[in-house]
Amino acid sequence: MGDKNRLFIIIIIAVFALSSAAFYFYSKYNVPSTLKAGSFQTETIERGTVISSIKASGVVESESEVLILSPARSIIKKVLVEPGSWVGKGELILQLDKENVAKEIEQISDQLEMKRNSLEKTQLNAQSTRLDLGYNEEVKKLRITSLKSTLADQQQLLEVGGISPARIEKTKQEIVLAEKDLETLVEKNSIRLKQLAADEKGLILQIKAQGKDLDEKQNLLKKLDIKAPSAGIILAVTGNEGSRVDADKTLVRMSDLTSFKVIGSIDEKFAKQLKTGNRVFVKIDNEDLPGRVGNITPMVENQKVQFTVHLQDKSHPKLISNQSVEVHIINSDKENVLRIKKIPAFESGNQQQVFVIKGNEAIKTNIILGTIGNDYCEIVSGITEGEKVIIDDLNFRGLDRIEIEN
Repeated sequence: MGDKNRLFIIIIIAVFALSSAAFYFYSKYNVPSTLKAGSFQTETIERGTVISSIKASGVVESESEVLILSPARSIIKKVLVEPGSWVGKGELILQLDKENVAKEIEQISDQLEMKRNSLEKTQLNAQSTRLDLGYNEEVKKLRITSLKSTLADQQQLLEVGGISPARIEKTKQEIVLAEKDLETLVEKNSIRLKQLAADEKGLILQIKAQGKDLDEKQNLLKKLDIKAPSAGIILAVTGNEGSRVDADKTLVRMSDLTSFKVIGSIDEKFAKQLKTGNRVFVKIDNEDLPGRVGNITPMVENQKVQFTVHLQDKSHPKLISNQSVEVHIINSDKENVLRIKKIPAFESGNQQQVFVIKGNEAIKTNIILGTIGNDYCEIVSGITEGEKVIIDDLNFRGLDRIEIEN
């Protein structure tokens, strides 16, 4: 009974094997010699760019870190954002104690007010002094004018013998003395006016200096609220609440999310083809972002070599920190060559047979491929621009031409 069952199973297996072989033979060798128009895909031979590249992986990172320094010696009053948090531009990160700076502002403001009052008094005093000095000069001038008039009268009297020559000589001496007195007064008044102008200018300069100092302190008061200069991720905060910090010491380390780079990783077997300056493109959501290879890590870790990619558009809106991307290192870039869309069969070698549509027929044609690119293959010979080729994975073994039925 057991032998019969075993024989039955063997017969079933043999029948199945023969049926499979027959089906394979029929599908492989007994193919139709006609195709219906519209039942297959074609590709038109055109001119364009063929790019061949080595595929690598990459992660988007911030291109640089931002260091926020303490604007003054102070104490950390409050920490509002912890390391690892994302912050937007202008967002408050931490606050420094403002008490000392606020007191300095108050003192400077009081001093500035006093200086302004002094300036006002000096200006009023100068105005009054100018009036007094001007009055004194006018009095001296009138005195000289009066003496000269007296001298003229005396000279007329001298002619008629009504006055002695000695009296006229005395009047002349009085005029000379009065003129010298006026000259001295004018010079002293000039010096006095220059002193008043210098005092006023000095007060104005002091007011400007203190005003500038006040502006700096007021700006410093604002800076004690430590805000993010750009969007980014907080990497570290130096110190805790209550900690004392010195001026110009690092308070916050954060990444700058306004510009990015890519850290690439490639299999070590391609390391010799990786060179600084190599052109690359980073593929994100079917968009290719061009760039170049920067620094290459000399060590191999986990059979991988790491390198940096500097993007042409570092602020592209699709770039996101820690995003995984494809990196393609270009090893061949041919422009304005005949090309055809890449199909799996073209991976087997540069000599290929394709069916070219000519009228109502598809004729088998030998073509020579050049660069096998990522999306297209270069055509060296065998076909011309504008011709159409069937790209469907159809098996037409043994046929040289296929009729196309409309």
